[in-house]
Amino acid sequence: MSNEATPSVEPAATEAGTIASYIDHTLLKPEASEADVLKVCAEAAEYGFKSVCVNPIWVKTVKRALKGSGVLTCSVVGFPLGATPTDVKVFEARGAVLDGADEVDMVINIAAARAEDKGALTDDITAVAEAVHAGGAILKVIIETSLLSDGQKALACGAAVEAGADFVKTSTGFNGGGATVEDVALMRRTVGPDLGVKASGGVRSLADAQAMIAAGATRIGASSGIAIVKGEQGSSAY
Repeated sequence: MSNEATPSVEPAATEAGTIASYIDHTLLKPEASEADVLKVCAEAAEYGFKSVCVNPIWVKTVKRALKGSGVLTCSVVGFPLGATPTDVKVFEARGAVLDGADEVDMVINIAAARAEDKGALTDDITAVAEAVHAGGAILKVIIETSLLSDGQKALACGAAVEAGADFVKTSTGFNGGGATVEDVALMRRTVGPDLGVKASGGVRSLADAQAMIAAGATRIGASSGIAIVKGEQGSSAY
């Protein structure tokens, strides 16, 4: 389980100069080139972001580029649909960790969440969590809030808790919708104080990020990290 307890949200913790440590600087566009990925890594090192989050093919590249920077390497599993068998997600997660990922963001079986099949959700997440934790990494669980009712969101968060995940995460940014203050607050209430909550999808400004943190987020996933820390308005999604 993560040792990232919910921080007390003081004004200093959400100012542009310190909010960088909440941000997973994200590049998940399928057409991203090696030059694009290296640029994101350089930005993350310059601004002191928490991690760089990329597709699995770029994990080794990111790990090398970030060496000595203190910035973590994050990758995704079952992304962006979540509709792959559990053993495939496990294989993918294990490979990402072996390649150097410190953190893995997995997409749940969204159909199981909509069917309110908590057992299937828990089994899926547990298997991936075991693979990720065996490699010394942490697991964030993407529940894709825009596709779920409030009851289904709570059910998915509950499954993540039971499965031993370290974080729950709002969205991929690819399936319509994104993070909302209401969803972050619901997720925080459901998982309690000990799990991380990651708000991702549509967080494009300092005000957006501050609102998410005030609602209970302990991590922000964004492709607009530089705009956020500069207090500007970022552009579109991942």
